[in-house]
Amino acid sequence: MQWDLNWFIYTLRSSIGKKLIMALTGLGFCIFLIGHLAGNLIIYAGKDAFNSYAGRLHALGPVIILTEIGLLFFAVAHVFIGSCLFYENFRARPGRYLVKKNAGGRTIGSGTMPYTGFFILIFIIFHLIDFHFADKTDQTIYQIVLETFSNPGYAFFYIVSMIIVSIHVSHGFWSAFQTLGVDNSEYMSLLRVIGIIFSLAVGFGFGLLPIYISFIS
Repeated sequence: MQWDLNWFIYTLRSSIGKKLIMALTGLGFCIFLIGHLAGNLIIYAGKDAFNSYAGRLHALGPVIILTEIGLLFFAVAHVFIGSCLFYENFRARPGRYLVKKNAGGRTIGSGTMPYTGFFILIFIIFHLIDFHFADKTDQTIYQIVLETFSNPGYAFFYIVSMIIVSIHVSHGFWSAFQTLGVDNSEYMSLLRVIGIIFSLAVGFGFGLLPIYISFIS
């Protein structure tokens, strides 16, 4: 037990350990995004299909609660460790470069990871308030989705948020595997392509939902 505690403390203190935690929690959220997107796409099948899906999901009871607790733990760890790494990098480079160069394959995704990450955190808070914690006493989840996305301001905020999530995932996906030790050039090239495809699927898959809602509401 003492060894496990020492290992955990060492992991949190070391830069490599922090990056490993970021990689594992990040991939965990990628898996969640796949499942969440698959569920949300059921809305295209109509009101009854979507409400039935939501009902079956909530009927899982303890499984859903444990999943939510696990996601909360992952979120806290990802945000906390990410903030620590951002601060450490900032302290290591307190001076500002006069000229920023796009060297070493730097992309929009890699260059904005901390900022897109903080924005996503803000979005998640609003998203949970509007959907997860919404009063479902006298309305179905389908009605809540329709009412929420019927607000043009929120629909715009949601679409912009999905673009930012896509940018974040475009770098985070393949870099997580790199952190976990996948350094073969062929594999990394493939993972970069998969990462781009996955990020586009997330961006379009979620981002088109409020547009679809605006047409049927």
